[in-house]
Amino acid sequence: MTPTLVRHQSRTASAPPAGTSERARDWAEIQERMLVPLIEAAYDRLDVGPATRLLGLGCGSGLGLLMAASRGAAVTGVDCPERAARLALARERLAPGREATSGPGVTRLVTGGPDEAAEPGGAPYNVITAFEPVGCAAGDTEGLVPALEAAVALAEHGSAVVLAGWGPPERCATSAVLRVATRLTSRLNDAPRWRPSLRDDLEDVAARAGLKPDGSGRVACPFGYADLDSAIRGLMSTGAFDAAARATDQAQVEKELVEALHGHVRRDGTVWMANVFRYLIARTP
Repeated sequence: MTPTLVRHQSRTASAPPAGTSERARDWAEIQERMLVPLIEAAYDRLDVGPATRLLGLGCGSGLGLLMAASRGAAVTGVDCPERAARLALARERLAPGREATSGPGVTRLVTGGPDEAAEPGGAPYNVITAFEPVGCAAGDTEGLVPALEAAVALAEHGSAVVLAGWGPPERCATSAVLRVATRLTSRLNDAPRWRPSLRDDLEDVAARAGLKPDGSGRVACPFGYADLDSAIRGLMSTGAFDAAARATDQAQVEKELVEALHGHVRRDGTVWMANVFRYLIARTP
């Protein structure tokens, strides 16, 4: 499935931080859809449907949950308080009056971690998803492992766990753009550093969380934008450039992004970056 190109009006250079409602809406309207092919591939492989009780970790504004719910799955999404604005958009999309009900298609959205997703007396989950891609910044798996361990305690034996990651840098055009953040934050000791995606990133996460790998796949997920303004807003909405904006300023980050994106602008003004993402299916003990 090819991402839809959406054109947006320009905004000022002083874009809001990643946790604000404006940035969250940029994520939901521009960037989140880029992973649709990856999510669809994983759901097809697992035959997600009415028998599925899915727990989505880091569910953001809820597109992955919405796609599962459209297949008849009962879904619960969790995300951290820092992303409350994204979770609010998920509520708008998913659960107008449907939260805390029972049966096929139930939707629950929880602010916090997997521990808060436990449903007293409810059936255990049989699919756990973590679609936020890992393998791009040093240490980006550190919070995922304990979240998976907590989620596994809520799942039945042999449940599927879906992990997602970036493909090889040479097959991900966006990798070069992400290096902008590292260059601009070189003087900040606590800023995340871009690193090449490693072949066994997802397997390493699974092993540390006590999961057993049970298959994997690669999916083309091109990042397509209607123009440079949409590309900058979409990329900034990921939060990957927040530290760079603190180290310099918003205008400098956007200037560097325009330069990095120059080779990806097509004749009609759209921006297109070919990427390959990878997913791993693992099983709970």
